[in-house]
Amino acid sequence: MAGERAAEPGAFAALHCPALRASGVPARYWDSLRRKLEGEVFDAGEFFGIMQVEEVEEEEEGDEEVEEELKKKPNPGNEPCFKVIVTHENGLQASDPNSIFLIDHAWTYHVEHARQQLLQVPGLLHRMANLMGVDFHGEVPDEGSIEQVLQEMWKYNQTYQLSQGTAEEKVPVWYIMDEFGSRIQHSDEPTFATAPLFYMSQQIAYTVLWPLRDLETGDEVTRDYAYGETDCLIRKCMLLPWAPAEVLDVNYSTPEPSEDHYQAILNENKEKLPVAISPPVYDKNKIFKVYTDIQQVLNNLKHPRFVFTDDERDADILYNFSHFKDYRSLSEERPHVMLNQFPCENLLTVKDCLASISRRVGRPDGPRWLPRTFNLHTEFPQFISYFQQRERRGEDNHWICKPWNLARSLDTHITNNLNNIIRHRESSPKVVSKYIENPVLFQREDVGMVKFDIRYVVLLRSVNPLKLYVYDVFWLRFSNRAFSLDELDDYEKHFTVMNYAPGVTLKQVHCDEFILLFEKQYPEYSWTTVQVDIFKVFAELFQAASAKPAPFGICDYTSSRAVYAIDLMLKWDTTRDGKSIMLPQILEVNFNPDCDRACKYHPTFFNDVFSTLFLDETDNCQVTCIV
Repeated sequence: MAGERAAEPGAFAALHCPALRASGVPARYWDSLRRKLEGEVFDAGEFFGIMQVEEVEEEEEGDEEVEEELKKKPNPGNEPCFKVIVTHENGLQASDPNSIFLIDHAWTYHVEHARQQLLQVPGLLHRMANLMGVDFHGEVPDEGSIEQVLQEMWKYNQTYQLSQGTAEEKVPVWYIMDEFGSRIQHSDEPTFATAPLFYMSQQIAYTVLWPLRDLETGDEVTRDYAYGETDCLIRKCMLLPWAPAEVLDVNYSTPEPSEDHYQAILNENKEKLPVAISPPVYDKNKIFKVYTDIQQVLNNLKHPRFVFTDDERDADILYNFSHFKDYRSLSEERPHVMLNQFPCENLLTVKDCLASISRRVGRPDGPRWLPRTFNLHTEFPQFISYFQQRERRGEDNHWICKPWNLARSLDTHITNNLNNIIRHRESSPKVVSKYIENPVLFQREDVGMVKFDIRYVVLLRSVNPLKLYVYDVFWLRFSNRAFSLDELDDYEKHFTVMNYAPGVTLKQVHCDEFILLFEKQYPEYSWTTVQVDIFKVFAELFQAASAKPAPFGICDYTSSRAVYAIDLMLKWDTTRDGKSIMLPQILEVNFNPDCDRACKYHPTFFNDVFSTLFLDETDNCQVTCIV
């Protein structure tokens, strides 16, 4: 037993050392932290107290300047402000290894479940309303109070993210500290630091609090709400939820990033670009050996000129599920081997890069076929300025906040709350795109007018010359509830990806049937004409993506081929002469898309794909050349 106890500190450090070190928790506190976690010791009450600070009421009730100033307080309105102070008679020494404290979390949740939890978890709404200074009376949750809490919570939210697990398990978790932790105010010169810590043994998260210097009795406990950020403008933007200000003087233009930006992306991805090779020449009747780890290909590729091999070294074609990295070695050692991806194709498939390269088309802020998009890491002040300019002009300000590289609408949120977007920047790399507030809708007899999006599969055979095909069958996805610009957290109203959500209705309509219904609903708009515009957009996108050499564009590697899925919507727009038009809006480009529905309803799908990409034979294939 003694041996086990002796091993415990080492085991704790082994499990938690990376997180503690990354959070900057000094090693002198680790053993005390371990003991407090094991014993669930919450002893902050012995050292700190919460002090209520009454705001001085002004005589002039109608004074607009006074009202404006009140709005800028941490707790706007007539609610009292709170401070946390050191109450221990001996103060607190930063060198004391016991000067680390646990803060419990009052509410832990995923954003998409917040409203439901406020409605259903007993006492939660009441506690959150009290903590945030929101009026709430009675026992039954009311929509007004819930809406206020959902707006105010972004001033109190903290976040962490698990580094392992499925894509769903890696979605950021949000939490609100208990009343003690939530009362700790901001300071540019903080006296304490905080960090979330996921305690492995209990599978539960706490916040840890430790002093940055010695403190005396009566000193205030503060933390830096923009911890780690040194740029003055970025700090100002990060602190807007608590210190409202205007950044209208910032130029919100977003030209294409520098070449260094693209070079950094290449380095981060650890891709090694290929050397130049001569195009491989094959016998007209050659049988190609295919190595693949994609079950849909193994099950559905029946073309007589392709056979499967289990030996990767024996293959003529590598058709991999995951991203290939070492193109250099492949080009030097096996230049004849073709593969299903291009170097630097992430410029298309990662959302911030897609926005960057699209700025090569038309206006410097992006083409008309891509919603206005900002990278919240590199274009944060520009976005804030643009948002505030739109607000000042009374223009629609609904935005959709998305992770750079997750699909299936994971961790994707729609909001017109600037504080919400500012805080989402802290959770994981995000882009924010203008939400399409005027989409072309589709009449579902069972539901009404709903949002829909369209998925096209495109086949890129070569970059130079650009040879691009589109599969003739496209796929539709529909929302399950009638569209309106409210209830922004209602997934089935605002999103169309229903095939991954358990227990949710999946509406399927074949493209041929859709065209008939669409033209019946919109007799002035022939689908043939709409599709011509869509294909023109695809051509412009790939021309932009291949307009520059790697790593600033998709690499011209003659042994590369690729399949992408492009998701798009249609929105209403107006020409200069006042005519209403349907404008395609690209949402995202996906590498190696799920082709289950394609295979199920069109058994020759992979035969057509392989014939087009690897044989350059399109006769009798359901594909159309668009470039």
